[in-house]
Amino acid sequence: MSKKAKTVEHLGKVQEVTANTVLVNIVSQSACSACHAKGACGMAEATEKTVQVNKPNHHYTIGQEVKVLLKQSLGYRALILGYVTPFLIVLITLIMLTAIEVPEGRAGLVSLSTLVPYYFGLYILRDRVSKQFSFDIESV
Repeated sequence: MSKKAKTVEHLGKVQEVTANTVLVNIVSQSACSACHAKGACGMAEATEKTVQVNKPNHHYTIGQEVKVLLKQSLGYRALILGYVTPFLIVLITLIMLTAIEVPEGRAGLVSLSTLVPYYFGLYILRDRVSKQFSFDIESV
């Protein structure tokens, strides 16, 4: 596998530089934002995000164009933490409550309410989780 296959890359501009970190602005675009018919359908979407890179490998200046890199495996980990695990929690809770004959409406509400402690736990552990996700940057 090549290096490109193992990383996710986004172009961005350096917004702020400190001794140990670099803040980079990236524009995340949906697939339809590059479509030639985006003006007609109104579905185009692009959002600006700020990424913090700890302990950069070189010196960067504000406004410099850079490439932000993230290991593809970390993207899968984020997918599991953000979408797959909560889905499984809701699904398993709903199946269990339905199996013990809890009314459907109540089972649905209880199943959805299980997401509150899950996401609260992620929020509490955000520092620990964010240490697992490290971005790298390189000059363009």
